[in-house]
Amino acid sequence: MHKPLETRLEINLSALKHNFEVIKSHLKSETKIMGVVKAYAYGSDSLIIGKALQDLGVSYLAVAYIEEGVRLRKGGIQCPILIFYPQLEELSQLLEFDLTPSVYSFYFLKSLHQNLKHQSVKGFPIHLKINTGMNRLGFDKHQFEDVKTCLSDRQTLKLKGIFSHLAAAGMPNEKRFSLEQIQSFQSAVKVFEAYASHDLTTHLCNSSGILNYAEAEMDMVRAGIALYGYGNHPKEHKMLKPVASLKTPIAQLRWIVKGDSVGYDRKYKAQSKRQIATLPLGYADGISRIYGNGNGIVKLHGKIAPIVGNVCMDTLMVDVTDINCEEGDEVLIFGEGHSALDFDINQLSIPYELITRISQRVSRIVIDK
Repeated sequence: MHKPLETRLEINLSALKHNFEVIKSHLKSETKIMGVVKAYAYGSDSLIIGKALQDLGVSYLAVAYIEEGVRLRKGGIQCPILIFYPQLEELSQLLEFDLTPSVYSFYFLKSLHQNLKHQSVKGFPIHLKINTGMNRLGFDKHQFEDVKTCLSDRQTLKLKGIFSHLAAAGMPNEKRFSLEQIQSFQSAVKVFEAYASHDLTTHLCNSSGILNYAEAEMDMVRAGIALYGYGNHPKEHKMLKPVASLKTPIAQLRWIVKGDSVGYDRKYKAQSKRQIATLPLGYADGISRIYGNGNGIVKLHGKIAPIVGNVCMDTLMVDVTDINCEEGDEVLIFGEGHSALDFDINQLSIPYELITRISQRVSRIVIDK
C-alpha cells in the first residue's frame, strides 16, 4: 500500500491535455485559445501549466499581474502574455519582458500613452477592455470618443486586441443578459476596429462562454477554470477532469467515546464511540475553517469521511469510524475521483476559491499519466 510522506498537490498534465481538447472540440479550427494561468494557474503552478499549454499550442497566456508575467518570461515562456491588471509603476517591466497590458480605464490609457511617447516607444501593443455589463473593469460606451482620440496615435500605441467578459455565461436563466453582452461587444468592436492593427484579435468568451455560446467565439477565447477541470454548471463538470489533486497522509488515529470532543472550542462532541483521523493540513494550507463541522468531505479507500470539529491552522480531523485504515494511509481531499465540488458538500463556496487557496507550503508534484 502506498504510504505518502507529505501533503502534496498533484498536477496531472494528462488531465490538462484532456480539458484542452474538450475546449478545442467546441471551437472552429481557426479560433485561437488564450490559456489563463493567473493565481499560480488556479492554485497549481503557473510555470508548469504555462509550459504545457504553450506546447499544446495556445496563442496567448494571461495572468492578473505583471509579476506573474515576469515569472513566466524568466521561466522560458515565449508566447504572448496578456496582463489583466497592469500598473503604471511597472511600465518598465512591461517593456523589458514583452508583456501586453489590458487597458481598461481612460486614466490608465492616457497615462500609458504619455509615458510611452516620453520614452519614444513605437507600436506598443495593447488590448482594450470594454465593459458590456459585468461592471468591474472596462470602458463604458460614453468614454469611447475619448478612447478613440488616444488610439489615433498609431505610432505609439498598437491596438492588438479588444475584449470583454461575460458575467453569467454558465447560468441558463441569464441567457438574455449574455446575449445582450455579446451584442454590446460586437457593437464596440465596430467602433474601434478602424483604430486597430491589421492583426486585431477580439475575445469575449470565458470557459462557460466557450461551452455555451458558440456565437460569441470571436477570434480567440479565454480558457480559465475549464482547463483545470471545472465549469459553472453540472453539464460542464461532466466533460472535464480535475488537474489538481490534494492528498495527505493520516498523521494519527484515535478512538473517542460518547461525550469526548474534537478540536478547538469543542465544536464536535461524540454521540457514540468514534475513530478520528488527524490529517496534517489546515487553514494555513488553504482549507478554510468554513469546511469544519461536516461541511467538508474527504475520500479514503473509496469511502467518504466528514471533517469533524473546527479546522486548525495546520491540521484537521475526520471521522473514519466505518473505514478500515492505518496511520500513513493516503487521503484525497479533492481531485480526480473526488472533485472540489464533492469536497464542498454544502456548496459553501465555488471550486475557483477552493483550488486557488492551496498555499505555497504544499508541495507541487507533476504527474503525466
